[in-house]
Amino acid sequence: MCAPLHDRVVVRRLDAEEKTKGGIIIPDTVQEKPMEGEVVAAGPGARNDAGVVTALDVKAGDRVLFGKWSGTEVKIDGEDLLIMKESDLMGVVEGAPAVARKAA
Repeated sequence: MCAPLHDRVVVRRLDAEEKTKGGIIIPDTVQEKPMEGEVVAAGPGARNDAGVVTALDVKAGDRVLFGKWSGTEVKIDGEDLLIMKESDLMGVVEGAPAVARKAA
């Protein structure tokens, strides 16, 4: 696996809804990329001006929300992942556990 540096996190996108509430199936070609994911790994934190490392607020296993164009897409061990700064994350989803995306 990958160990991110500083205040970066590695995120696995979660599956998008394949059906609308009315039961209409949405084909893969027109589905939007999900803006929700699971943190796979998190860096140690960012250094402030005094050189002190400030720990991140997220940890591996957290379910997070991020912007549509956030992060850099990478492929690690055949899996599509995103690497982004913690500041690109908009929030942590509390409650339901993350459901991993199916391998393509």
